[in-house]
Amino acid sequence: MPCHVRDMAYYVYILASRKNGTLYTGVTNDPVRRVHEHPEGLAEGFTKAHDVKHLVYLEVHDRIDDAIQRE
Repeated sequence: MPCHVRDMAYYVYILASRKNGTLYTGVTNDPVRRVHEHPEGLAEGFTKAHDVKHLVYLEVHDRIDDAIQRE
């Protein structure tokens, strides 16, 4: 999945543990950093506990409010 990071953009992302597994939805302004943190176990909490680390969806928004509402 191509990832084009823009300045002043906000991203909604969905990660999965495996096919038909656990999903996690998040919002970030730095998808490259966030998607790297999950597989490396650097993000404590739900995603680490459930081994959620595969990016399956990414969308971009110009406003944080829109990204949060979409999440």
